[in-house]
Amino acid sequence: MAPSISTAFHGMPQGKPAGVTCIHLTRERLCGLFGDIRRPAVCNDFQAEYAVCGDDRETALVNLQQLEILSRPD
Repeated sequence: MAPSISTAFHGMPQGKPAGVTCIHLTRERLCGLFGDIRRPAVCNDFQAEYAVCGDDRETALVNLQQLEILSRPD
């Protein structure tokens, strides 16, 4: 599941809910706003480390989903 982005950004004024694909994700699954000042800070700050992403996309999505759950306020 794709993580949420809680802040408004270009093209997504309400942010991006978890599980919703970003409108800027390209067909190649790359960020269409990479290097653009309109890219959300959370995306710029994210570090794709092995501990989070693992060896494949499925592992990364499971790990990101767990982080999403853990970051929710009680």
